[in-house]
Amino acid sequence: MRRRRSVSLGFVVWLVIGVIVAANHHYLENVTTIGAVLSALLAILLWPLILLGTKITINI
Repeated sequence: MRRRRSVSLGFVVWLVIGVIVAANHHYLENVTTIGAVLSALLAILLWPLILLGTKITINI
């Protein structure tokens, strides 16, 4: 019997809020470099820090 892994509702809500916050703070605009993509991903995952005023930037 195969077990299916499910994603928790809390994690999905966390990601949705993260995408909204990242978009409102312009992290999802012009993601053409690896650094910009990594910055956007970190902004989505660490969105409470963005709301506290932290600027997340990865320069590669």
